[in-house]
Amino acid sequence: MTVAETAAVVPAPRVGRSAHPWVRFALRRLGRLVVSLWVLVTAAFLMIHLIPGDPVRGALGSTATPELVEAKRESLGLNDPLWAQYAHYLKGLFSGDFGTSLISQTATSDVIAQRLPATLALAALGFLLAIAVAVPLGVAAGVLTRRGHGRRTELGFTTTSVVLGTIPDFMVGVALVYVFGVRLDLLPVAGNDTAAAYVLPVISLAIGPAAILARIIRIEMVTTLQADFIRTARAKRLPSSRVYLSHALPNALTAALTLSGLLLGSMVAGTVLVENVFAWPGLGSTIVSSILNKDYPVVQGIILMYGIGVLLINTLVDIALALLDPRSLIRED
Repeated sequence: MTVAETAAVVPAPRVGRSAHPWVRFALRRLGRLVVSLWVLVTAAFLMIHLIPGDPVRGALGSTATPELVEAKRESLGLNDPLWAQYAHYLKGLFSGDFGTSLISQTATSDVIAQRLPATLALAALGFLLAIAVAVPLGVAAGVLTRRGHGRRTELGFTTTSVVLGTIPDFMVGVALVYVFGVRLDLLPVAGNDTAAAYVLPVISLAIGPAAILARIIRIEMVTTLQADFIRTARAKRLPSSRVYLSHALPNALTAALTLSGLLLGSMVAGTVLVENVFAWPGLGSTIVSSILNKDYPVVQGIILMYGIGVLLINTLVDIALALLDPRSLIRED
């Protein structure tokens, strides 16, 4: 074979393939994150311009004089060209300026700083409770229903998890308020002043995700227990607890990790409704009241915080999956 023929057979290397897999992975994730953040920021900016009517008139009320409305529009820069408003908005975000509330004249960043800890605490506790319930429940159900055993157990578990997973968390919250707050008068149903006040909102936020995650873990556990390396571990006469926890569980949790990240993102967004059910002093109740009062700078700032939180959670999940299964870096190339 001639040199020319050999060169024609051997494919030319792709540009960038020589880079380390982790470098390519980091560049891909960083690019997706930057694009997603830009779309989020742009959507939040355009929100105030896509709303029918004059947002300043809506916030100040029908009794406000035209002079006051015009002065407020001028102070907010709403009379400037759209591109100038967008540039000013981006400059403010980079400097930490999310605008000023139209109602209270308080900086939006101060409102977020005051309300964000309560929302983060609710979402974090709900997520931890969902994990604490879903993992042992899913593993136990997988062990009991492996190889076609426990048909009734499988049917009952699947039916229950599907039903609980489809009930909206705010409906669960309303039911918990009625049972434990109104009928039994056992737990507080508003505020976050005491540790007992956390119980009902955390449970209402965690029940649905826990049911969904437990079902996925059971399916992955059943599949993993049929793998060759599990049969090898059994052939070595290892204790059953070691087979389930040391060999099967880590492999079953790899797929569940992706879903848990998505669930955490949905739980952060789900705090909006749960907070309003329990009068929780977080971002969720604040954004609802701001929407009703047409306080658009506060709404924009809170939407950005929720969106950034979801994007960061998804990025962290991608990194965790890459660390647990480095082969995923190769499969994406």
